[in-house]
Amino acid sequence: MAHSVAGTLDHQPVSIPVIPVREILPWAVFGGLLLLLALYFVGAEQGAISLIQGHVVHEFVHDGRHLLGFPCH
Repeated sequence: MAHSVAGTLDHQPVSIPVIPVREILPWAVFGGLLLLLALYFVGAEQGAISLIQGHVVHEFVHDGRHLLGFPCH
């Protein structure tokens, strides 16, 4: 059984929300730095040129490294 809804359409212009860049910029920079740090640990932290001694970080991100296409063997 089909139901129909009758009514008037309000043709008011839709206001697009304004996103202030000054409020987003610090969070965007913070997120970008976190992504660069994650990229370093997944892509470059391999033990030979590592900032952290040992292979703990390498083993922790080993599967993610292969998933993203970084060679490590």
